[in-house]
Amino acid sequence: MTKYASYWHDGVPPFAGAEAGPVEGRFDVAVIGGGFTGLNAARSLAKAGVRVALLEAEHVGWGASGRNGGHLNNGIAHGYADAKAHLGAERAHALYRAYDRSIDMIEQIVAEEGIACDFRRSGKLKLASKPSHVAGLRANFDLIHAEVDPDTRWLDRDQVRSEVGSDSFHGGMLYEKSAMIHMGRYAQGLAAAAHRHGARIWQGTPVTGRTKLADGWQLQTPHGSLAAGRVIAATGAYGTTAPLRHFRRRIISVGSFIIATRPLSDAEVAATLPGDRTCVTSMNIGNYFRLSPDRRLIFGGRARFSARSDQTSDAKSGTILRRSMAAIFPHLADIPIDYCWGGLVDMTKDRFPRAGEVDGMIYGMGYSGHGAQMSTLVGQVLADIALGRRGTNPLEGLAWPAIPAHSGKPWFLPLVGLWFGLKDRLS
Repeated sequence: MTKYASYWHDGVPPFAGAEAGPVEGRFDVAVIGGGFTGLNAARSLAKAGVRVALLEAEHVGWGASGRNGGHLNNGIAHGYADAKAHLGAERAHALYRAYDRSIDMIEQIVAEEGIACDFRRSGKLKLASKPSHVAGLRANFDLIHAEVDPDTRWLDRDQVRSEVGSDSFHGGMLYEKSAMIHMGRYAQGLAAAAHRHGARIWQGTPVTGRTKLADGWQLQTPHGSLAAGRVIAATGAYGTTAPLRHFRRRIISVGSFIIATRPLSDAEVAATLPGDRTCVTSMNIGNYFRLSPDRRLIFGGRARFSARSDQTSDAKSGTILRRSMAAIFPHLADIPIDYCWGGLVDMTKDRFPRAGEVDGMIYGMGYSGHGAQMSTLVGQVLADIALGRRGTNPLEGLAWPAIPAHSGKPWFLPLVGLWFGLKDRLS
């Protein structure tokens, strides 16, 4: 029977270090949001001797950090040539390297803090879903390989077939530095490390108000309030409520949905993903997949252009994902689906993340589907800003205008879905 819950949440012991009492006290820095960004900001600040509090509306790792596909993919969401055209060569190069540095940082934290989360440098395959996609993907590879990432390889159709047990793909680009991780265990490990270093963490504690003080801010919650000299907003798609209204017109919350099969046998693994890498297809409305530590196929995508993620929406999306999975892997058409879940992705108009200071807050968000790999580095960047350290923010100075006609409810998503669907049919 399918569980409508995130695989990354299920079976992971609850965080044991959360505060049991009311929200109170005076802190140097308060962090809003208990995902990877906020948790690593709190961990870094606590290690530096800063009095830091973290307020999470649900439980640590509840939002996007615990609802993704489990990939730590280097590279950027765009074609590298597109990023150069939009940002300029220097910034595009620096941003590409920032994703590399964030995965390196995750690997270092996992080792330093002793986090058992199945970190592994698996490599990522970007797969050409149509013959017409090969030339563009190959041109992107040639540019990346020459300018910014020599740890990449081009695979022809036969080489891809030895990695992915499907006839659906016509070539692919291998990013050797990409990795994978158990997201739920990593979130719990970051929270435990932050707590161990001295951070105080409240769960089930949404921020309902923010008041300016002479020397900082007062944050109100249903369970009391605290004062802090600086505030870090690390909420993404789940935190555009009234106290953080600046971000409401800049973040588009888009649903992304995932299914996980029962554990595969050795023969099924060999027939499905013998290369055991993270995989992403080249369609605009594409799919991503990998094997879990217990050998399930975790298969996701933007099955429906919706800003909802509840059991009804997840179930509809799960049906679409099963069809997509069966089209790529016909031998799995009738396999039981053990988990089906969804979550919200914090998209920006240009799909580049943002980090900086505005409206009295330090912020980091807008990962646009690449947050698992980038958020740990951004958490460190936000801690650096709070500590007065400069020169570590690869997103510094990147303008972030409001999206015209967007008030926080993305009414236009069905139209976006139709447009991308049309592009996929015609490409």
